[in-house]
Order: sequence, then structure tokens, then C-alpha cells
Amino acid sequence: MSMMSHAIPVVIGVGDIKNRSNRLEDAAEPLELMLQAIAAALKDTGISTQDAQSLQQSIDSISVVANWTWPYPNTPELLVNKLGCQATYLHESGHGGNAPAELFDEASRRIASGQSKVAVVTGGEALASLGAFQAAKKFPPPDWTHVDVTTSIWERTRKTNLATKYGLGLPIQVYPMYEAALRAHRGQSLAENHRESSELYAEYSRVAAKNPIAWTHGKEPDTAETIGKITKRNRMICLPYPLVMNAFNTVNMSAACIITSLGHARQLRIPESQLIFPLGGAGTHDHEHFWERSSFHASRSLSSCLDATLAVSNVKTEDIDLFDFYSCFPIVPKLASLHLGIPIYGGKKPTTLLGGLTSFGGAGNNYSMHAITEMVRQLRQGNDRIGLVLANGGVLSHHHAVCLSRRPRSDGAPYPNRNPLPQHVSDAQPPIAERVQGSARIETYTVQYDRDGSPLAGFILGRLDENGSRFIAVTTDGSTLKELGSASEQVGKPIWVDSDRDTGRNTFKIVGSKI
Repeated sequence: MSMMSHAIPVVIGVGDIKNRSNRLEDAAEPLELMLQAIAAALKDTGISTQDAQSLQQSIDSISVVANWTWPYPNTPELLVNKLGCQATYLHESGHGGNAPAELFDEASRRIASGQSKVAVVTGGEALASLGAFQAAKKFPPPDWTHVDVTTSIWERTRKTNLATKYGLGLPIQVYPMYEAALRAHRGQSLAENHRESSELYAEYSRVAAKNPIAWTHGKEPDTAETIGKITKRNRMICLPYPLVMNAFNTVNMSAACIITSLGHARQLRIPESQLIFPLGGAGTHDHEHFWERSSFHASRSLSSCLDATLAVSNVKTEDIDLFDFYSCFPIVPKLASLHLGIPIYGGKKPTTLLGGLTSFGGAGNNYSMHAITEMVRQLRQGNDRIGLVLANGGVLSHHHAVCLSRRPRSDGAPYPNRNPLPQHVSDAQPPIAERVQGSARIETYTVQYDRDGSPLAGFILGRLDENGSRFIAVTTDGSTLKELGSASEQVGKPIWVDSDRDTGRNTFKIVGSKI
């Protein structure tokens, strides 16, 4: 056995768990679902029960994706105690859907450098069960791990900044603003754009219907018509996205990967057909404050992440056989597809293996862990296939991608020894004005709607005509909201913006509209 084989990382086992029941007596906390996923991954290696027990005890690295459901004080330490292993590398991610790919990349790097021998990467959510307890006005049972804080993820991570002063900053608000900017940049009509999003998510729904792990598995897939049609059940959330174009997070799901070296896998007598090779990964972060980014029709962190991952993995876009793009909203796979020059929908290679966060289920931060496990399973079915998983977090804030293959790297190297990207993208920030008055234009926008379908508020990012400074503004004026929510493109329209003395917030009216 060559010395090199001890430095080449391989995935030897993957596991996914879905607890479909909403009955309180069936509720399992995220920690228990993670343990079940790790057990499934150990079984997936194909080795004997006795050897699997020995492998479990030899786990020396545990990386956990932070969960939304239950804020454990130290999830990796809890897993060590339950698994009965002596892991010394214990890490829990921050919040963000980029975490699964980032942890997988880092674990592969530690295997290659000899810092770890057997690494587990896992995550899990029990948001459906937690919702069932809340609906029943009951607290989870005592056998759930005790935690001191049980507030929601949004309350735990809430920050006060310029956008929150306007009630702006949630994913349901910001991703639609990117969609509007991209639509205008491409010269699409609102109808053309809506049809494209509907067709994309219909394709995703068909994929999810065939995936046994998907939350909607076995259900009739949604058609483009039902996805795009605004009804009471599919009400508009924030223009242009109705409900079924938003991530569905009320799921109970977990996934786990076991990574070791090629040499150790052969010592364990794991069949070569089981082994999948991580080729490389890369990730970076955009400006945390979305209003400080250079534009909204593209994402610098997303495009840099894709380019660097392909480069560091020694592959080109045309070499990729399988894709899974994170898809909390249609804008993310659209941006990725456009950057790579592949069809947004209807191509020979769909851009999802799972079905997206609406149809598969938005497992908190952990969606892309399921993409990695499914990628491993599908790569095992072919001889020379290569897959790419793109993970996204925040409001198009954080990106990390990984390439995997049925074969080792083409250059003979074990694995890249570092993330090739800087922590943050370097991007020209426009001047930001907090309180403004004067003529301006809409750079991008969205309208948020109430449950009854009536508009609640309109949000814009605008640019002052005078000096090009960017600002945030809001309106609740009925006539302005009607115009903003109409079928005509609002990006680029002239407006008059003013600062409200009482609230300190900028408000606006569209120039030329009948207000």
C-alpha cells in the first residue's frame, strides 16, 4: 500500500434520516436524528456489525452543522458521549446553509494532512416536531436534552442595523430583491420571469417526488401552472415569489458522512465501489450587510466560489455530470446556472439531486448535507462521473462548494491543502446614505403581502440622481404599493424620496404615477 493512499480522503459511508410523523409521541430531537444518521452511515459502509462498532469507536473528528431547532450548548461533545468514541477534533458551525459543504471540505483536508483518521460530518433538524409541540402548547418531553434557551433561530440571531430599522432583512424579503434586479438586468418581463421560476421549481418538484428522503416523496409533483398561480393556498409572500417558491423548513431530517483515507478504507476491506473521492472545495463570504454589495443582479461570493471550486478540483463545467444547487428561492440556482452557462431548467442535467428546499424540505442549515449524501449515492452508480454541490447561506451572503468523483484527482495530489479563496470577497462598495431627500431611481425592490393578499409594505434600494449614493426606503402608501406591485417593471423608475422626521426612515413616491 502506497504512502499516498493514507493521504487521499474518501467517503466510505453516508446516511439520511427522515421522521415524517408529526405525532408528539414520535418526536425525536435533532441529536437523536443525528445519531440515527451516523448509524445509517456506518451501516452504509457495508462492513460487519463488529467492524462498524470498531469504526465508530475510532472516530476522532466530529463536525456538526448548527441546528435551528434546539440550541445545544455543545452538540459535538454530546455526540462523543453518545457514540462512545474519543474524538479530539470537535467543531460546530455558525448558522448558514453553506456550512455542510464547508465542514465536508475541511474534514477532507484534515484527512489528507493526517490530522484526522476517521471524520464524521453531520447535522439534523426537528422543526416539524417542535412546531407540533408549539401547536399543542406543550414543551418537548424531559428526555430531550436540556437547554437554557428555547427562543427561535430568528430571535437568537437577530441583529439591529440600518435594514432592520425598516423591517427589512429577512430571506423572504432580500432574495426577491435579487430576483427583481436579475430580471431587469436580463430584460425579462415579469411574466417571462415568473414562468421561468415556475418551470424551474416544477422540475425540482418532479425530482423530489422520486427521492425517498424528500419530505414530499410520493406526492404528485407540483406543475409549473400550480406553482405559478396565485391562490389562497399559494399566496404571494414577497413579490415575485408566492408561497411555493419559498423554502419549506418544517421538517424532521438528518444526514451524516463518514470520511477516512483510501488506505484506511482498504484496511477496513470496504468495497472499492463504495468509495467516493472528494476532489476539492472553496468558499467565501460577501458583505454581511446586503445593501453594501456592489450589485443585486449577481453574487460575487457565489460566482467566485464556483470558479475556485472547479479550478482547485481540476475540472471544468463540461466535466460535471451531476449538480445540486442550493435553492431556498429560485434566484440561487438561476445565478449559478447563468454563471456556469448551463440551462436554468430543461437541460440534460437538472441542477438538483434533491428537489430544492420547497419540495425536498429546508432542513435548516443542513440541506446541502443531504445533497452531499445523495451525490455520493448517485456517483456510486457510474464509473467516471463527477458531481458539484453548491451550498448557500444567509441572504446570498455565504457560499461554499465541493466537487466529488468516482475517481481520484486527475493530478495525483491527495487534496488541496487550503481554501483558495479569501474569507471575504473584495468588492467596490457604493456610498450609503442613511437619510436622503431628492430625485432618485429604484435599483431593486419587493412588495410584502399580508395573509389576505393585501400589500403590507414596499421596500426599495435606490440610487440618488445627485451623487449615486444608495439608500433604503419603504412605503405603505396604497397608491404607491399598487404601482410597485403592478405587472410593469419598477427597476430604474424615477422616484422622489424623503426622510420621515418622526420615524427617521426614508419614504418614496414614484414620479409620474397617479398618487
